[in-house]
This record gives sequence, structure tokens and C-alpha cells, in this order.
Amino acid sequence: MAVKNNIMIVRHQLLAELVKLWKDGKLIEEIDRLPYRLSPKRDAKFGRCCVHKERAIWRYKSFPLLGLDMTDETDELTTLSTYATRALDRLDNPKVKDNIMCVIHEPCSSCVHINYEITNLCKGCVARSCMHNCPKDAIFIDPETSKAHINHSTCISCGICQRSCPYHAVVYIPVPCEDACPVKAISRDEEGLQHIDESKCIYCGKCMNACPFGAIFEISQSFDVLESIRRGKKVVAIVAPSILAQFEAESDKVYGAFKSVGFSDVVEVARGAMDTVEHEAAELQERLGEGQPFMTTSCCPSYMELVKKHVPAMKQYVSETPSPMVFTARRVRAEHPDAVIVFVGPCIAKRKEGRHDPNVDYVMTFEEIASIFDAYEIDFAQVESHTPREASVRQAHGFGAAGGVAGAVKDYLKLDTEKLKILQVSNLDKKNIALLNGFSRTGKAPAGFIEVMACEGGCITGPSSHNFNVPKRQFDRELAKQKLTY
Repeated sequence: MAVKNNIMIVRHQLLAELVKLWKDGKLIEEIDRLPYRLSPKRDAKFGRCCVHKERAIWRYKSFPLLGLDMTDETDELTTLSTYATRALDRLDNPKVKDNIMCVIHEPCSSCVHINYEITNLCKGCVARSCMHNCPKDAIFIDPETSKAHINHSTCISCGICQRSCPYHAVVYIPVPCEDACPVKAISRDEEGLQHIDESKCIYCGKCMNACPFGAIFEISQSFDVLESIRRGKKVVAIVAPSILAQFEAESDKVYGAFKSVGFSDVVEVARGAMDTVEHEAAELQERLGEGQPFMTTSCCPSYMELVKKHVPAMKQYVSETPSPMVFTARRVRAEHPDAVIVFVGPCIAKRKEGRHDPNVDYVMTFEEIASIFDAYEIDFAQVESHTPREASVRQAHGFGAAGGVAGAVKDYLKLDTEKLKILQVSNLDKKNIALLNGFSRTGKAPAGFIEVMACEGGCITGPSSHNFNVPKRQFDRELAKQKLTY
């Protein structure tokens, strides 16, 4: 589960600064000065080698927030204002980038290139197993201390020295993003820079929040949405149920903030979750009635990417019911065929799912909308409340937390735990992926209905959440206020 850190704060601050410039009509004129304003010469921060690198990093971190990535830079002398102009003109010539995420190479240079190091626990033993077993002769002995050292120019990080040392003096130093990725979708090139292989990536976002230097970004569509609003288009926000955990404010106040930014309407995706429950419950009964041993949920797009790319044998056991986002977008498109429909949630993988849904025009995250609220200086206490026209049942709002989908289906079918055994798989780490792989290979599982969510605790702790401090407590408090139930 992601925890709040300075990288998230910086990301939030930078987008808020960019949006504020845009709101004031000064983005093109002042964006080139922004890195200098954020890192003035007298105040080099965050331990970079110098203030000039800090400014360069501010510059490059602006790219994905403008909907660009490093491939868009063909000349280092091209100004940020040129790229900002390109971002604001994108609506006139829409072009969707192939990649969902990107690595900014400027800050991606401080992690270890070699994963093993010999510590001062080395006793300088006579056996010298580490040296004799090294396949590259990368370990040498200091003649004065008799202790071992690694020649990092020849080390290949095979780990044999660590396994050979009787004193456990050799430590493994992981690269955080590689260590966090459960499907080995991120790796280094010969220069030590990370690259994301999107043919393997499941968009769980673990690498983004694991990177201690903030080098990994999702490519934002914030300015596409804001420009659509500025140009007078009807822009409808469809908001994920996990919104209840994101802000220290009542949900109607949060929806009112969306209206203050300029969204024409706000629709709860919880309404689509009711459709998902109805269809998934019927599908579950049908499949189990036909003798299928188990069925898994299909709401989590990261899980769907996992099945598609890494566990294809599981496909036959996955529900074919569309996600709440899909059902909600269909409803909104039918009512507003000319609207720009924007899904807002905590999830990177929804960006991928949104590309396959003709009814979803853009995807934004809670982190992004929070930055926009800050840029607009929105005070929830002063915002006029907005209540969505269609009310949703409490169980549908509960989709945002682990157990919410399975619980809603069980309540809808009015079944007890004896009649329907449920298993929650919350957090797609290496261990849980191996568990799901086992279910798919054997065709056996300890429950008839398996709820799978990529994030520990459910969507309320998604990688692009805004509030990581009190999500469950806030979510439960807001959920309790929902009156309707099955």
C-alpha cells in the first residue's frame, strides 16, 4: 500500500502550480520561469547535486503533467512554453500517445547499478567463498584488512557471493521500482536508466509510488479536460465510489467543488456499480449452476491486464460483466450524446480501460483533481453542495473498499456465507499473483466467488489517490451516511 511521501507532495504541488497559471491565463507566458520560481538560486532543495539539476527536473516533470513524455523532446533548447502551447492546442488535433506511463530520466539516476554490496560484517575469513565462487572475478581482498570488496565495474549482480557468505555480510540492495513491480515490467538499460515495458505492465502503479526520486509518471489528461471546459463544452465527471475516502469533506461538498471548476454535471459511478452487481450476480449463479468451480470479479482493470498478459488460463473464470465505469459512461452517453465524459478515480489502469471504451473521453485521477481544487483555491466549507440526481445504494458505494464488490453481490442475492463462500484477493503482489496462477492451472479454489483488487485495501488506496492518511476511516464514515440499501 502506498504511503504519503514527499514525491507525491511535489507532484501535487507542480500540477497545482501549472493549473493556477492556466487558470490565470499565464501558462504560456510564465511556465518557463516556473522551475526558477520553485527552486530559486538561494534555495537548492532535496539533496540534488545543484540547483540547476533541480530546475531541470522541474522542467521535465512538467512534461507528463502536460500530457507529454520524453519522446516529445527533440531539442533540449525548446522552451517549456512551446510544449505548453502544444498541450493546449491538442484538442484541435487530438493524438493519443501509445504509452500510459513514462520514466523521466533526469531524476532516474540515483539508484544503485549493482544490487550487491559487502558490508562491514565481513570477517575477512580464510574460506573466501565469495571470491572463489564469483563467476566474473569481481571480488577482491584488501591486503591490509583481509576483507572482501566488490569491483562494481565487473559485477553482474548474480547474488552468488551473498549465498556463499557464512556471515551474511553481503546485502542485496534492490532498485525500488523493480522490486515493487509484481510482473517484471520495468528494467534498466545499459546506462542504468529504467524503462517500462507496457506489453507486460498491468498499470498497478506500484513502481510510481515506490520510486524515491519521483522519476515515474502517468501521462496526464488534465489540461485536455480543463481546455474542454474553457471552450464551453459540456463536460461530465463520472466519479468512482472511492471518492468518499479522498477529502475531509462530505461527498456533496466534493461534488460541489467539481461544479465550481466548471463540470456540467457530476454522476456517481456507484450508479453503474448497481448495474454491475445485478449482472455479475446473475452471471455467478448461472456459472456455478453449470458446474464451474469458481468465478472472479472483473471490475479491477489492473487485474484484467494481469489476466490478459500473464495469467491467460484464468480468463475462463473471470466474469464477463463490464465495470461500473463502463455502465455509468453508457448511461451518461445516452443522456448526453455530445458530452465530454471524464472518469475520475484513484487508478492508473483505468486510463487503459478508458481507451477501450468509446463512451469515456478522458480519465483523471483523484490526485489530479485535488491539485486542480488547490489551484482554484476551493474551500469545501464555502462550496455550494451538489447532490447527484440518481441515488445509489450503500453497497454500490462500498465498491471502493476491499470486500465491497463481493459483499454487494452477496447482499443482492441474499445469500449467507454457507451458500456462497467468498475469497478476497486484495493487493496484486508476487505472492497473490502466484496464488491466482495456481487457481487457474488447477481449476480449483477455496471459494466460489473471488474478488480481486490490485490495491491493498481496495480502490481507496489506489496509486493515484489523494488522501493516504485516513482513507478507511473517512470512507467508512461517509459510507455510513448512505441511506439506500438492497
